[in-house]
Amino acid sequence: MLNKNSIAAGVLMAVVFPAASFVAAYLLKDNLYLMNKPVLPYLVAIALNLILMQICAKKEWVNTVKGIMLTTFTFMLLVLLVIIHVIR
Repeated sequence: MLNKNSIAAGVLMAVVFPAASFVAAYLLKDNLYLMNKPVLPYLVAIALNLILMQICAKKEWVNTVKGIMLTTFTFMLLVLLVIIHVIR
């Protein structure tokens, strides 16, 4: 079982929102409203991860926060490289 204050637990917690945003973006790719804002689901996932990081920081789970931060910044880089490249 994972310890609540571990980097692996933070990574697992932080992967949930980006995975949900990929599914949401795939399911809503034909929606006219989201075609004008293709990065919106990913920005929502990043914001939710930052809220999750703040909650864990208040509980003083330092290693969990490190895992969430690692996953969030990796996801932001992937979104920046992939989505921006696709738009161009």
